[in-house]
Amino acid sequence: MSFMDVMNSPLLYILVSAGILYILIFCAITFRKAYRHALDIGMSKEKLRTVIISSAIYTIVPSISIVIGLFSLSMVIGVPWSWFRLSVVGAVTYELMAADMAATGAGYESVAALNAIGDPSVAGTLMFVMSIGILGGMLGVLIFGKRIQMGVLKARSKNGMIGALLTGVLSLAIIEAFLPLQLIKGPVYCAVAVTSCLATVLQMMLVKKLKINWYRNFIMAVTLIIGMASSLIWVQVLG
Repeated sequence: MSFMDVMNSPLLYILVSAGILYILIFCAITFRKAYRHALDIGMSKEKLRTVIISSAIYTIVPSISIVIGLFSLSMVIGVPWSWFRLSVVGAVTYELMAADMAATGAGYESVAALNAIGDPSVAGTLMFVMSIGILGGMLGVLIFGKRIQMGVLKARSKNGMIGALLTGVLSLAIIEAFLPLQLIKGPVYCAVAVTSCLATVLQMMLVKKLKINWYRNFIMAVTLIIGMASSLIWVQVLG
């Protein structure tokens, strides 16, 4: 049994399906309670219906980028685990980096190299590292989340520009933490990163010039497609 045989095994599909089913049930119960509470405080059913429809639309559109990420992630760690990670908690950048670190720690050059060799003994370690690594963020939110949120709200109340800047800087800092790890991997990674940055900038300029603010929701999805497509070209050019 190879690495991908384990990562695409029926048992893993069953376990992942059970976990996602639990999340769906939890969401359904929470939605029902929230809906009833909204009616209790005087909100009309028509207004709630409008909120539900608009929220669904604005949730589906950004999820296109997640679906694209699922395709790329499943190529190296299988479908069920990728499905579980991106459905419950996680992001493509984190998942790939954590998987790569687990593979590197096991003595392989990358998770792609692990996939190519097909060593099944690393499958459990890889899933453990990907799961345990993200718990720091979840626990951090539980402990410090309220303080951070109140601090940002306080900064916004005093000076809206500074509050917005702080939010942007924090988001950028998260990205910058991942970017150097990708750039040092080789010229192909650098070329893909530059291509993705240029694609993002051009799309933002297009949004600003044509005033098509609705397109902002598609920028990440389009950039992911462009980045993945460019990687095929850069591999041929830079090897």
